[in-house]
Amino acid sequence: MLISYKRTTISCFVGIFTQAIITNLTAILFIPLMGIYDLTYSQLGVLVSVNFIAQVLADISFSGVIDKVGYRRLVLPTTMTAFIGFIVFAASPLIFKDDVFAGFLIATVIYAFSSGLLEILLSPIISAIPGNDKGPAMSLLHSFYAWGQVITIIITTLFIAIFGGENWQYIVLFWSILPLTNFFMFLGAKFPDIIPEGHRQRIREILLHPFFILTLFAIMFGAAAEVVMNQWSSTFMEKGLALPKLTGDLMGMCGFAIMLGVGRVFYGIYGSKINIHKALIFGSLLAVMSYLTVALSPIISISVAGCILCGFAVSLLWPGTIVISSDRFPMSGAWLFAILAVAGDLGAAFGPWMTGMIIDNSMSSRMVLQLSNMLNVTIEQGAIRFGILLAVIFPLLALMTHYVLYKMKRDNNSL
Repeated sequence: MLISYKRTTISCFVGIFTQAIITNLTAILFIPLMGIYDLTYSQLGVLVSVNFIAQVLADISFSGVIDKVGYRRLVLPTTMTAFIGFIVFAASPLIFKDDVFAGFLIATVIYAFSSGLLEILLSPIISAIPGNDKGPAMSLLHSFYAWGQVITIIITTLFIAIFGGENWQYIVLFWSILPLTNFFMFLGAKFPDIIPEGHRQRIREILLHPFFILTLFAIMFGAAAEVVMNQWSSTFMEKGLALPKLTGDLMGMCGFAIMLGVGRVFYGIYGSKINIHKALIFGSLLAVMSYLTVALSPIISISVAGCILCGFAVSLLWPGTIVISSDRFPMSGAWLFAILAVAGDLGAAFGPWMTGMIIDNSMSSRMVLQLSNMLNVTIEQGAIRFGILLAVIFPLLALMTHYVLYKMKRDNNSL
């Protein structure tokens, strides 16, 4: 990294930290919001899904714009939009007195749209900085998402434990300071040049390439595998394992996020010595085992350990797929990152929504009753475990996809 781009790099780290807050704050506030505003599991699942759907819309809307207008003209209004979204979320009970959930939805769309823009801006900025080793640099960038999640969980959970869930608006206002600060950081930052249009690979040529098509599915399944466990771990710990919220958040969500960061930092340091394809296959397989452990273990400590281990398992599934795709098509331009973000956000939106629907609609099913009896848990706890059990399909599909990508890469190198 060149010294002249140090501020740019740090600003990107803060930007992805903001993404972590946007993505995880609602999940941490699940239980307090349910109790105060009489929300259902399905409504909470909708908030998570809308979050990622809005990010997808941002990805699609601006996928072809970045290479035309450059990074600066987009990243500055994006950080300010995130700030506005936090303010609207905190003020929803005042603005939308008759339908607070509608206010939550509107606020979610606002700051999630900005999160989607940050997603398609930060990765190409880091990738384009002269002197960066693309793979480790990308992994290090995404590690700040994990550290952002850890800090968000700890501070938010402690705030709720000390001051009570009824004061949740104040912690949202506190987090709104970060995107506002990020605006002024980017304001004085130097941005790398975009790839000139005459040197970029044609979009049609890449979109129809079998390798790229498979990477879209890989990042979709990998994102779903990451976000389902990430978003539902807090609720699983409190409702599924009957742990106190403070204990569940710090052991479950926080443990997951710490291991997510550890995996990404590890690759950021030693990435040049590691075969990324083999790492992605190993991570997918480990995620399958983690999901099964969380859902089926009758021992609480083992389920918690499975959740924490899953963080390490899925740590590279999103950034690693970006790396193998950008390495395969190095002259694609920023739009490639946007298309990959669309696929990842689709997986991240569908996975939690599907899990929430399964949990809500399986309370009276015979399979959940049998699972509950087998594990000696309540019907509600059995339904939550059942939802996570069926969600194992996502890391399993990621495993299959990355294995095919590895074979394609190996066969291509042998030609």
